[in-house]
Amino acid sequence: MEYKVLSNGVKMPQLGYGVYQVTKEECERCVLDALKAGYRLIDTAQSYFNEEEVGSAIKKSGIPREEIFLTTKVWIEHYGYEACKASIEESMRKLQTDYLDLLLLHQPFADYYGAWRALEEYYEAGKIRAIGISNFYPDRMIDIATFAHIKPMINQVEIHPYHQQEESKTWHDKYGIQMEVWAPFGEGRDDMFTDATLS
Repeated sequence: MEYKVLSNGVKMPQLGYGVYQVTKEECERCVLDALKAGYRLIDTAQSYFNEEEVGSAIKKSGIPREEIFLTTKVWIEHYGYEACKASIEESMRKLQTDYLDLLLLHQPFADYYGAWRALEEYYEAGKIRAIGISNFYPDRMIDIATFAHIKPMINQVEIHPYHQQEESKTWHDKYGIQMEVWAPFGEGRDDMFTDATLS
């Protein structure tokens, strides 16, 4: 497995398995299969409604927790300082873990500054190894990177051959924020798998 080293020194697997749109009924089996196949980064979110199944799969896998890089994301209805803290505790309960490897704010809406303060607090307490954002365009990313106490270590964004975000990468590099890709194959849209240029 190859790794990326984040700005705070945390090593993160370069390849991960995401459970977006994986049903609760299928999720545990899918995560167990992914772990058996060698994946060590598992990505879920509060809004995927399958954190419990992810936690159950990790527990059943027999793989030591410290060998798995576990990511979840706070949904916008849980933004604001107090609401975010409560949701972090709930996510950790569902995931059956006392720490998270990476916690992201899922979208740049509502009181994401209040939510970010909660992430900073958990990070400084050692309950989250890395904190970041997701789907933040460069203007919002620069805003939080400039004015927050701790700048994000990651911004998880859509990148694939049809949506490469080269200018955005320039800004991420300038602020030392690692871009993490979701939908690297464009979710199979626009005949990507049969595109002669890509084959």
